[in-house]
Amino acid sequence: MFKDRLQAAQMLAERLMRYRDQFPLILAIPRGAVPMGAALAHALGGELDVVLVHKLCAPLQPELAIGAIDETGHATLAPHAASVGATPAYITAEKQRQWQVLRERRLRYSPLRAPIAMSDRIVVVVDDGMATGATMQAALTAVHRHRPARLICAVPVSSHEALDTVRPLADEVVCLSVPHLFQAVGQFYEVFPQIEDDEVAQCLQQPGLFSPLPAQAEKTSASRSKAAAASLGASKG
Repeated sequence: MFKDRLQAAQMLAERLMRYRDQFPLILAIPRGAVPMGAALAHALGGELDVVLVHKLCAPLQPELAIGAIDETGHATLAPHAASVGATPAYITAEKQRQWQVLRERRLRYSPLRAPIAMSDRIVVVVDDGMATGATMQAALTAVHRHRPARLICAVPVSSHEALDTVRPLADEVVCLSVPHLFQAVGQFYEVFPQIEDDEVAQCLQQPGLFSPLPAQAEKTSASRSKAAAASLGASKG
């Protein structure tokens, strides 16, 4: 049991401390993980952004995920999608609906800058927990297409099934707790408030957590990340 998301982020930071000062890019999955991402970026001397993915909901069961979509429009479907009534026409409409949500969120969260470049960087994708793993699976798949130097999945708690789903998609998975009985992420936190869009935007505007000039940021990020990757490779012998 974690006290709150901040405590969970601090515990994750301890497990990721070897990446400190290697300028990692922390990509948080909105909305709950964004304050955690800010804490990780501070602790590791890194940069913060969001990776925008959204679950695709089952017909008449909005709490049940049948897949997920990222902000480029790329979607992944769960094997059970058809069995819960998701027809091809429904899936097409649901993809369009959730893609529009993601585009609106990007404009709301970081209207003055483009998403931070991920290529050749050490990238940590963080969420506050994984129940089915569908959202994290979509996030890791989206980031992988940008060719990061190293891709890390970091979560405080996960079901066994979700962990098995995401392991092949990351170079490293850091998970603090894998309980046998898993109903919902919130059951493993004493305090688990809803995070609003305004709080997400505030986190992304904190000084020092992102470079304000995109062109300069890309150049600086690439040079630092290549050095970090070289250092990591040397340490592996």
